[in-house]
Amino acid sequence: MKILLTGANGYIGMRLLPQLLQQGHEVVCAVRDRNRLSIDKETKEKVSVIEIDFLADVQENPIPKNIDAAYYLIHSMTSSVSDFDEKEARAAKKFNDFLGQTNVKQVIYLSGIVNEEKLSKHLSSRKNVEEILYKGPFDLTVLRAGIIVGSGSSSFEIIRDLCEKLPVMITPKWVLTKTQPIAIRDVINFLTGVLGNKKTYNQSFDIGGPDVLTYKEMLEQYAKVRGFKNSIITVPVMTPKLSSYWLYFVTSTSYKLAVNLVDSMKMEVVAKDNRLQELLNLKTHTYQEAIEMAFKKIEQNLVVSSWKDSIASGQVKNELERYIQVPKYGVLKDEQKIKVDSAERVMDNIWRIGGENGWYYGNWLWKIRGLLDKLNGGVGLRRGRTHPEKLFPGDALDFWRVLLADKKKKRLLLYAEMRLPGEAWLEFRIDEANVLHQVATFRPKGLKGRLYWYSILPFHYFIFGGMIRNIAKK
Repeated sequence: MKILLTGANGYIGMRLLPQLLQQGHEVVCAVRDRNRLSIDKETKEKVSVIEIDFLADVQENPIPKNIDAAYYLIHSMTSSVSDFDEKEARAAKKFNDFLGQTNVKQVIYLSGIVNEEKLSKHLSSRKNVEEILYKGPFDLTVLRAGIIVGSGSSSFEIIRDLCEKLPVMITPKWVLTKTQPIAIRDVINFLTGVLGNKKTYNQSFDIGGPDVLTYKEMLEQYAKVRGFKNSIITVPVMTPKLSSYWLYFVTSTSYKLAVNLVDSMKMEVVAKDNRLQELLNLKTHTYQEAIEMAFKKIEQNLVVSSWKDSIASGQVKNELERYIQVPKYGVLKDEQKIKVDSAERVMDNIWRIGGENGWYYGNWLWKIRGLLDKLNGGVGLRRGRTHPEKLFPGDALDFWRVLLADKKKKRLLLYAEMRLPGEAWLEFRIDEANVLHQVATFRPKGLKGRLYWYSILPFHYFIFGGMIRNIAKK
């Protein structure tokens, strides 16, 4: 089958793509920026890539006419607190218009469980998108999931942060709300299982694992799997806004996502039936099994995708190209260079920068800077990196965003997403004479920006100097 995969560079899309290829399907990946499709060269040769923005007012339809099926994996929850629902509705309508110009037979939409009468804004938006898609000129299959547990998923990373960092937790009363988590592996099996299955056409199905748990029980079971015990104290006084700030400061989530998650965590998210599981003859994994599988991926460095790599989790949004051209005028720079004996070895060192490996010099200073950024409403250092040795354009790298990562041309370019009175770039490049160039560029905004630069100039001398020396010799 020829399949259109929207949201191909998202958390679910990146997991679904290899499974579709393995099953022999021809896949057309729909992305807003082809440079951000973080897949290896071998996989790129097996797929077609089209650039499309379903929120654009005027745009030609690049979708091939002869597609057989499509996956709708477009969500905007991490991009906005106020108007994400309007964006999701607009994107769904544009999707229907574009698909009406093709021969598509089936569309598969991954939604959220919406069995409560009173829904959060997030879940109401998912239900509204479902209703819009049912009006499209195709047969629709809707899979409604709750908490998805897998390496790199927002839910898993939040639970991981809370349990690993807080031996004693004072939690809001929404931790007593029931939910039905599902392993990412099971989600992918359901998504591929309904493909071309006429028994699932024009129907909506709840999907979930075998366990119905409160969020408190999920935290306790995570700690049990990891071999430690947490004390969880529930208080009734923590407001949704305070809860959002709590999640934001303690975990790696963005504030926008924290607000929308807390809004939904007040709702019970439990599947009402297991029709699809019986129809497809699938056995789902328990919550503890899902955690164990996630850690196997993490320990083997096989995390395929992470919600933190979403452009919406930072400041660059969907304009990578705008930032790739580092400005030359009206900027302040710190330039370092050093001769290296092996360009390949040094490039490997550069490709491991950040995350667990740190920044090669003064890591405690980087951590303080990350904490200050977090306190100021920025992303801080908690995003880390998805893979310890691989980098792709668009990846989150602590409080930086990867703009360009080209090992053949021996160049890595990062853009700062921390809160700054200006804009900052950090570039690593090795020239033909085997000289490593490390350039920090800052474009200040007014006097405040210049005062900021000169106030931290003494630290630059030690941090950037020590960093390039250690990169060259490690």
